[in-house]
Amino acid sequence: MKDNKVEANSDILAELVVKGMQEKKATDIVVMNLKSLKNAVSDYFIIASATSDTQLDAIATAIEEEVYKAVKQNPWQSEGRTNKEWVLLDYVDVVAHIFLKEKREFYALEELWGDAHIQHVETV
Repeated sequence: MKDNKVEANSDILAELVVKGMQEKKATDIVVMNLKSLKNAVSDYFIIASATSDTQLDAIATAIEEEVYKAVKQNPWQSEGRTNKEWVLLDYVDVVAHIFLKEKREFYALEELWGDAHIQHVETV
């Protein structure tokens, strides 16, 4: 018997993650396409900033709800909800990173994956 899980490719998942981020007014949204990189751990890293720990949690929740509503998929792994400085939602092929601004600057993920195709998403 098959389950009702809709198979979502990484492009669709990336769009859903961005939509969830935009719903809660995340800033500085960056989509890093890692597909062409040899040792990449996933197809996309999507990074956004939050102005407070409350907004950080709201963005993470909105992403989870948006993805689940569309494709019935929960994150494979979720980290950082207790310290509320950096939340990671791992959907295997797509990894969402939501940072408080100063933590994002400290970790500088965009620089670590500098060879990736980087798309800056307009804030809505």
